Amino acid sequence: MDNLATPSTAPVKVTVSGAAGNIAYSLLWRIASGDVFGPERPVDLTLLEIPDHVAATEGVAMELADSAFPLLNNVVVTADQKVAFDGVNAAFLVGAKPRGKGESRADMLQANGRIFIEQGRAINEGAAEDVRVLVVGNPANTNAYIASKAAPDVPAERFNALMRLDHNRSLSMLSAKLGIPTTQFEGMVVWGNHSDTQFPDIEFLTVGGKSISEQIDRDWYVNEFIPRVAKRGSEIIEVRGHSSAASAASAAVDHMRDWVNGTNGRWVTVAQPSKGEYGVDEGLVFGFPTTGLSGRASIVPGLDLNEFQRERIDANIAALREEAAVADQLFS
Repeated sequence: MDNLATPSTAPVKVTVSGAAGNIAYSLLWRIASGDVFGPERPVDLTLLEIPDHVAATEGVAMELADSAFPLLNNVVVTADQKVAFDGVNAAFLVGAKPRGKGESRADMLQANGRIFIEQGRAINEGAAEDVRVLVVGNPANTNAYIASKAAPDVPAERFNALMRLDHNRSLSMLSAKLGIPTTQFEGMVVWGNHSDTQFPDIEFLTVGGKSISEQIDRDWYVNEFIPRVAKRGSEIIEVRGHSSAASAASAAVDHMRDWVNGTNGRWVTVAQPSKGEYGVDEGLVFGFPTTGLSGRASIVPGLDLNEFQRERIDANIAALREEAAVADQLFS
């Protein structure tokens, strides 16, 4: 039974990994206030951290208690994966090992692979039947691929990766360029991988039901907009001195809320396991245009792609195929 998509007053069990980190610090307050699961749904929160960060996480739990959220039913702090994912309905996998100095992307994938294999196995053993898992920690797409592969008894579509941040960044930049509120755009999608190959696509973009892609300067679109969306995280680090945190948390809220409640026919970007749609290898966790209804996320079918779109999508397939090959070695 899909309890998350059904109105209920029973607490929803939510686990957040990397709970002492900056993203979680913004995310937890949004979950506890009802922004994700609704203003009447109580929440049981489990904060998962590595042993060295448990003490700091206890401080986060104290602050959550001091906020006196009416919907916050219970808070547990743990470093035990089995405890963290026992009976969980929704998991935000935020914690991940960043790339160290001199490390390659393959090195980072291998380090994170061990983390997400362990979490995937714990989810497989203990999660609720209706579990939804959103991977936020980078490399998010392949971390989600790894966690799903480690949880063979959980349907693959229950594992998503966060590309809503790229989607939101795209809308924000288009809004600033065109002077149109973000809420008026329809048909935005960011195809592929949460990396520098990602493809924010405006070919299907409409405002008020009318296509506006031809109104957008092509040189700006190809040479400024696409690379800037992909490199926005680096731009924020350069300016702020820290990586994106509040915006990533906000995007995670948007993603899980729409996954549970639906999108009312509106397109959003969801990185989810492919079943072969648009030529993407089956199983790769890929950003697709998606609509949601009653807890189910459906890839928008039958879109006609031009040569430019196909080329950009194929570049993401190739990149994720390489990452999956590294990840697969961890299971051999």
